Amino acid sequence: MTNQPDGEPAEALYARAVPIFMALYAEYPCQHTELYPSVKQGLQWLKQQGIRLACVTNKDEQFTLPILNNLGIRDYFELIVSGDTLPQKKPDPEPLLYAASYFNIEPSQALMIGDSVNDVKASRAAGFQIVCVSYGYNHGNDIRSADPDAVIDSFAELNTLFLEAENETGTI
Repeated sequence: MTNQPDGEPAEALYARAVPIFMALYAEYPCQHTELYPSVKQGLQWLKQQGIRLACVTNKDEQFTLPILNNLGIRDYFELIVSGDTLPQKKPDPEPLLYAASYFNIEPSQALMIGDSVNDVKASRAAGFQIVCVSYGYNHGNDIRSADPDAVIDSFAELNTLFLEAENETGTI
């Protein structure tokens, strides 16, 4: 233990703890995992608009796929880029550039919906637009301080956000 949110454990302690964590997480990847409200509805709305979706996460595939399946959202994503798909992880832009290449689009045509500073950094470096949710994995810090293009409190706001952006500029 480091007793600090951003503290680093001693190397020997970390080396002993990681295999235990990985084994337990592999056995119980969905034990306490729930979707945030309106996520499924937001994904449904995006699909109804003909928007092709990818899930880009730093979680290893052995954890990502069971979680997405258990939550009932795996089939919304045409592509899943897990933390071990490529040698690089977010905040490196490569996972996002890989997704843009898969969809055969320019990064400037892509939008990431994220929840962390790493998502904002990866999006900016890749040339993506970035919308963040106000909740999620950002160590308790307000995501607005990372300066994403927009912040939403719920996936239910996606349709309004897209309509406003389309009316103003044609993009988000």
